[in-house]
Amino acid sequence: MKRAISISCNTACTFVKGRFPYHWDLNVYRGCTHDCKYCYARYSHKYLREKGDFSDSIFVKTNIVEALERQLRNPKWDKAVINLGGVTDNYQAAEAMEKHMPEILRLMIQYNNPITISTKSDLILRDFDLIDELSRKTYVNIASTITTANETLQRKLEPGGVSPLRRFLMLKEFAKTKASTAVHMMPLLPLLTDGEENLNAVFSQARDVHADYLLAGLLYLRGETKQVFYHFLKKEYPNLLGEYRILYQNGGLKDYRGPLYERLGRIRDKYQISFDYKSRLEREVNGKNKPIQISLFD
Repeated sequence: MKRAISISCNTACTFVKGRFPYHWDLNVYRGCTHDCKYCYARYSHKYLREKGDFSDSIFVKTNIVEALERQLRNPKWDKAVINLGGVTDNYQAAEAMEKHMPEILRLMIQYNNPITISTKSDLILRDFDLIDELSRKTYVNIASTITTANETLQRKLEPGGVSPLRRFLMLKEFAKTKASTAVHMMPLLPLLTDGEENLNAVFSQARDVHADYLLAGLLYLRGETKQVFYHFLKKEYPNLLGEYRILYQNGGLKDYRGPLYERLGRIRDKYQISFDYKSRLEREVNGKNKPIQISLFD
């Protein structure tokens, strides 16, 4: 990380629309040192006065703990699920120095507020005791994004993230708590991470660490993300660039999806991995016990 820039925020949580199991998102940082070549959030730096590279210039919301407490103590707050880190990773390298997450978790414990966390880092283990305590009070979900079990490929795709093995071991530790745990195999990268060997490796390790569910989702390319990813392909896998251009123009993914879904369904059945991320949340947060139908990429 080349520089950390202090900024302030008016509110801690941002309301998000869409088919998510939550509608509030909290991001301590803007920018991310994981430098994932497929990251969809790179566009966010365009709206900052002091611009810089998304993976080098990390903006730290230094007043986010105070802003969060104002939100949680508001009588109108209904203890909605808060997703910690939907845009950037709250456990990226800057957090080791800034240490905002322990304070945020203590507030969640104080106000008994359910949360979800997704991270590519095992720095989250530093806060194991706090997360364990919160999981005994309310719903907690800990997910790790693991796109590939191949460490050589992972270092190219996510140069600032820890190895897949360390992420799986982190999930194994949190399986000892009352939190639900998950593998987010998102995004699936055509011709790179969608092969039988990689799918079997990720699914089998998800089973071995007792992940409650696995989610998979295809790579989505647009704007700056598309430019960065195509530059990555040109440098590392130039033989795939032409095939990607065909897949990602004029609805080329339409014929690709069907066989991929079939393959994922077969491998899911082989390892008995659930794709259901909604039922437990609905049961523990909303008190709903009705089974929920989950599509493969819901």
